[in-house]
Amino acid sequence: MYIEQAFKSLHEWWRYVVGILIIFFVWQVIGSFPLIGALLYSIGTEGIINGDFPTDIAGMSDILGNNLFLFLMLLSFAIGLVGLIFNTKTIHKQSFTELTTTRKKIDWSRFWFIFILWGVVSSFFVLLDFYLEPESYQWNFQLVPFLTLAVIAILFIPLQTSLEEYLFRGYLMQGLGVITKTRWFPLIFTSVVFGLMHIANPEVGQLGYIIMVYYIGTGFFLGIITLMDDGLELALGFHAANNLFTALLVTADWTALQTDSLLKDISEPTSAGFLDVFMPVFVVFPILIFILAKKYQWADWKDKLFGRVEEPIKEDYKILD
Repeated sequence: MYIEQAFKSLHEWWRYVVGILIIFFVWQVIGSFPLIGALLYSIGTEGIINGDFPTDIAGMSDILGNNLFLFLMLLSFAIGLVGLIFNTKTIHKQSFTELTTTRKKIDWSRFWFIFILWGVVSSFFVLLDFYLEPESYQWNFQLVPFLTLAVIAILFIPLQTSLEEYLFRGYLMQGLGVITKTRWFPLIFTSVVFGLMHIANPEVGQLGYIIMVYYIGTGFFLGIITLMDDGLELALGFHAANNLFTALLVTADWTALQTDSLLKDISEPTSAGFLDVFMPVFVVFPILIFILAKKYQWADWKDKLFGRVEEPIKEDYKILD
């Protein structure tokens, strides 16, 4: 099973503590240097003295432009992903494939199946809302900025989403599983922390804390399909499609992704409604799980989600000294 993959590598608890510190240092500190440097260069000495350094996404986008800000923001995730891979190979002596899946090699057909499926479904919902409430949108298309956005988004958004999946559904899921010998605890912990990681997003300030139900619910959905499918391929594909198609199709002044997308949401919602929060979590995600379960013939739900994590007999795995 997926969590037991960690037993093939060095998995003492202290390695995960050191690993998390390394990953966050590389991601949040080293990864932020290009963005901070660009902002300091753009503002200049006088702006810094006057306290004009922006602290919010909208302010950074205004100074750098949407595409440059998006590139530098996503670059920090790419740098963080390099740090995560370096950490697993050096601290844990774990291969990239073993961090990804229980299969002998990464099954990219799974990635592409859910990527295309969710890309079509999520695009349908955006276009349906545009059809039903055209007054809430304005056509935002400009050829050169959009093509620039497309290149940046296609190259870097999958790296951003991959860092989040390898960190939460991969590294932390496996680490907490082998430490606590449970499946339910890493599922709950990573889902809640994944949701809370988004608490500083502008959407939360605009729509209220009820939107956290969606973020945490998405974490549970991604965690469930990872454990049931014994690999990250489905979670990687879903998350990449979700962020990529959203970035290309629609933006708003109160969202975390400020892009030169096709559409701009000009509405001013004061709270999240049923369609924003509860329908995805309690209707759409269960339907997706049902489709995936049928396609990939998932079974033994109780053990895979709530069973105890047991270390395999050493003869079955090559344990590294």
